Amino acid sequence: MAGHGASSPHAARASADDQVGLAHTFVQAVDALLCIVDGDGRILLGNPALQRFTGADGDDLLGRRFWDVWVVPDDVPHAQDAIRLAVASGRAFAQEADWIDARGDLRRVAMRNTVLFDDDGQPYAVACVGIDVTEDRAREARLRHQTRTDVLTGVANRGALFDALRAGLDGSDCGLLFCDLDDFKTVNDRFGHGVGDQLLAEAATRLVEVAGPEHLVSRFGGDEFIILCVAGDQRELAELSARVVARLGMSFPGPEGPLTIGVSVGATVGRAGETADEVIARADRAMYGAKSSQRRRAPRD
Repeated sequence: MAGHGASSPHAARASADDQVGLAHTFVQAVDALLCIVDGDGRILLGNPALQRFTGADGDDLLGRRFWDVWVVPDDVPHAQDAIRLAVASGRAFAQEADWIDARGDLRRVAMRNTVLFDDDGQPYAVACVGIDVTEDRAREARLRHQTRTDVLTGVANRGALFDALRAGLDGSDCGLLFCDLDDFKTVNDRFGHGVGDQLLAEAATRLVEVAGPEHLVSRFGGDEFIILCVAGDQRELAELSARVVARLGMSFPGPEGPLTIGVSVGATVGRAGETADEVIARADRAMYGAKSSQRRRAPRD
């Protein structure tokens, strides 16, 4: 005797009509952006999710070329080429691009594309399943930024520096300034870490201002900062070093009045093929040489 709840193997098998009904229900209910376009780019089907996204109902969508509805103007030639190539070759590929929504905003959409064939085996249209990944990509970007940014100062962290320096040394020269704040420990010991942290953050801001957008400022550790100058030569490094010394030589706000610290800077040019460790070590030695020279020149009591 069959166990309780057993059923005929045919009971769960939907009829052809049932399958068509289920497919229709799915297309109507799914949040994914579903569409079918022919070889000329004309929309043959757009589900309710796509209608809500574009702000156009089904009748408004049908027959229009999709690049006139949601494609960014600069991307239209690429979209036209992609649909023609897909129908001509019978192959379509996954893509990701910005789409224009009903409010005119750009949304990032990941697309899975499938070529449809007629009864004679000829390709005639492309079906697209689009997923709005705007928030996903924004979250990923924030995470990448967080993992490559020094939390205290907001400049690049050590890992980001090494990545950029390795990339820069791959076939070209790179200039490097190793900057070590003078007398920072004295400030930190006298006024506490809160004041010290504020000073580090302000020093980083000044370095970014001096370096400009073409150079990478990073916190190497503690009160040490490195400025990476891709393709920088000795003359450029000397000029930038002078600006750094002048800017960080200006007083900083402190709890009992202005604070003056200064900075020691070591410069070097990394040659193509060198390792990042070699270049940084050489700049570090140059910085200590500069600090020693400043101490010898400092007036004695």
